[in-house]
Amino acid sequence: MVNCVCSASQTYLCRFLSETTFLKQANVLSDYQIHEFPNGLRMVHKQVPSTKIAHCGFILDVGSRDELPHQQGIAHFWEHMAFKGTEKRNSFYIINRLEILGGELNAYTTKEKIVFHASLLATHFTKAVELLADITFFSTFPPKEIEKEKGVILEEMSMYLDAPDDAIQDEFDALLYPNHPLGTNILGTQESVRSFKQSDFQKFYAGNVDSDRLIFSSVGPFDMKTAIKKAGPYLSNLPNLKSTRTRKTVETAHSCQQQFHKPITQAHCMIGCRTYPLMHPNRLGFFLLNNLLGGPALNSRLNLSLREKYGLVYSIETNYSPYLDTGAFSIYFGTEPKNLEKAEALVMKELNKLKNETLSTTQLHNAKEQFKGQLAMAEEGNMSLMLMLGKSILDQGKVDSLAEIFDGIDSLTRQKMTDIAQEAWGENSWTRLAYLPESKGK
Repeated sequence: MVNCVCSASQTYLCRFLSETTFLKQANVLSDYQIHEFPNGLRMVHKQVPSTKIAHCGFILDVGSRDELPHQQGIAHFWEHMAFKGTEKRNSFYIINRLEILGGELNAYTTKEKIVFHASLLATHFTKAVELLADITFFSTFPPKEIEKEKGVILEEMSMYLDAPDDAIQDEFDALLYPNHPLGTNILGTQESVRSFKQSDFQKFYAGNVDSDRLIFSSVGPFDMKTAIKKAGPYLSNLPNLKSTRTRKTVETAHSCQQQFHKPITQAHCMIGCRTYPLMHPNRLGFFLLNNLLGGPALNSRLNLSLREKYGLVYSIETNYSPYLDTGAFSIYFGTEPKNLEKAEALVMKELNKLKNETLSTTQLHNAKEQFKGQLAMAEEGNMSLMLMLGKSILDQGKVDSLAEIFDGIDSLTRQKMTDIAQEAWGENSWTRLAYLPESKGK
């Protein structure tokens, strides 16, 4: 799996903007445009005259949550295989097509999306569109390449298992969503990955890809008319695909507490719960709470307490991942084993403060201003803008401007923030997972 990369300072905010389907620029609502080709495929484009770079990609409403039990990991494996051969290209020509022009071809898989995207000089935009259409719609999944790529993915699994901060997230998801695809590892299992054949990819593709649930998104220096002229020959003739997929609903949440001993030196802990889905009216307020509690700023409440005041952690972070029908909130930190109990107590203390102590007028004002400032400073990444634009149109059919987001933030009251904290972080709702070092001698 290859991930979309943002600068370190933008990572948290890109997650917010992407997963809430909000966009960054105040005028974006009035100047992005959507075009639908005769085959039903939609294209969304935004002109940025000041750039010489074009960013474009296919965003598909398909992810690891769409896998059947015997298909675990196939969505991510398909992301890999898209680069391994099409009806008219082998893997060598695919990976060199844009790289020799100084461009980048990339992809990533999440629980609910697969994205194939490219960035390059705008003068070569048509080459990117043609290649992306080729790998998205006409991959052949060559059997020899499948066997080779199995080894690559198994190595990727090993890499994640060797990193406790990555591995704990996957196991935590399994506790949060037991017996549900949202709780399975995006990479799959060693057994499932080893079992895949060409026919498995063909069946998964046919069963999940739907032209009404994908979009082509682009950002570049040219206007929409030019974008259509350049992209039209490669998009207008793509097949109109239909799927009969139905997503498994999420059952009632239950709290769970587990810990395991592993060959590590630090104790790693993740605490969290299910919370608001993507379109819930409280999600913006919850994002503000999440930012206040454990966002990227050094003055987040958890960082001030556990790192600055007590020196118990190097870093501590919170994460809110909303999905279409549910949401996941988590707190992660690593610490010396002897400090684990104290660190957990401090985490719960800060959570309870937000639940039981109404924010002062000054505290709420400062939290809002900080959040708005962080969002405004995230305006510079056009690749992220392209991805967010496509996801927003795909998930909610429109794009909210920064001004609208600010209005939503400003409308949050002190009592509303307390109500959200109490509802989202109710009593007895916590799931906890800890990794502890093995005892000496083992």
